[in-house]
Amino acid sequence: MTSFLLAAALAVVVVLLLLLRPLLWKTRVPEASRRQLNTALYRDDLAKLDFDRAAGLIDEAGYQQAHAEMRHRLLEETREEEAVRMPARSRWTVALVSLAVPIVAGSVYWAIGNPEQITGVGAVPQTTQKDIELMVAGLAAKMEQDPGNLKGWAMLGRSYKVLRRPVEAQKAFERAGTYLDGDAQALADYADVAATNAGGNFAGQPIALIEKALRVDPDNIMALWLAGTAAYNNNEYDKTIRLWEKLATQLPADSEDARTIQASIAEVRAKSGRPAATVAAAAPGPANAGATAANSAAATKPAPAGASVSGVVELDRALKDKAKPEDTILVIARAPGARMPVAVIRARVADLPLKFVLDDTVSMSQQAGISSLSEVSVEARISKTGMAKPEPGDLISTPQNVKVGASGVSLRVSQVRP
Repeated sequence: MTSFLLAAALAVVVVLLLLLRPLLWKTRVPEASRRQLNTALYRDDLAKLDFDRAAGLIDEAGYQQAHAEMRHRLLEETREEEAVRMPARSRWTVALVSLAVPIVAGSVYWAIGNPEQITGVGAVPQTTQKDIELMVAGLAAKMEQDPGNLKGWAMLGRSYKVLRRPVEAQKAFERAGTYLDGDAQALADYADVAATNAGGNFAGQPIALIEKALRVDPDNIMALWLAGTAAYNNNEYDKTIRLWEKLATQLPADSEDARTIQASIAEVRAKSGRPAATVAAAAPGPANAGATAANSAAATKPAPAGASVSGVVELDRALKDKAKPEDTILVIARAPGARMPVAVIRARVADLPLKFVLDDTVSMSQQAGISSLSEVSVEARISKTGMAKPEPGDLISTPQNVKVGASGVSLRVSQVRP
């Protein structure tokens, strides 16, 4: 801000100097030139006067009177003041211009400029979790005074969902009533919190809400994800793949969400024993029959000896009250520094302590299994929603880099993902 003010002040000074220059510095004819000119004119006039007297055109008395007038005129015209004074009007003009320029410039900038970026006064403060909770509490109080506002209840339900308060969210969605009927996203959000409150069980109300959402909008991303998750929980792998592949077409190809859903699809393929190439078309034709056969052979080919990582997953006692038996636990292997999983095992918290073996049979891709790496990063994550994408509130272990072939790896879930 200081540098801006200095630059602005310098600009004002330059403008004032340009505007006031004619008033402050007057251009004057040199004094010697003016006196010399008047003297020369006087001499010419005197010579003419002497000629007239000699020619008898003027008498002595007229000559003396004219000579006296010429001397007086010469004295008046050649007199100079000791100093050039500025007229009073110029002084007032300088004062008014000096005040008006900075005042008008500052006012115009303050009116149409952006002083907030300089002073920082208008900077938007960071909204904290407490601020959000206070706003949601205010909305809840308002809804109690206006219970017939169905749109407001839907908004409150979404707000509670964002705050990860599914019980309150479900109650708010229930009070939204028929307002949700034409809103696929609201129906999907309602189904999500209802399933969460049911311990991840989609039977009953959650699946009914999901089906209703898909009737309103068959391409709704949340509804497709939840429908696929529900099918996966029921071991309906073909249906899961079909729903999630449709979901994948709704996502930008290079986005993180697209990579996550592709990883989930690959996980289902691996678990169902379906080669990757057969998923793109339910009934491959002659053109790709050779590729299908090759991939099927790769899928059934046993992994090289020692091309696995094994160990046990345990839940820290301090976090046991944060996990339910129905919550999903994922054991994930990645290439060190990579984001995409190489191999994944899915189980339930009820199975803990969980003994695991990560090898090519649970790899995300039959062409790039764990046996193709010399080292992997392994970790465990407990998810309440069963989603492949990590979410705030998930329970996680510290990732460990281990050699492929390592056994006895201990993964302790002891942290909460922020």
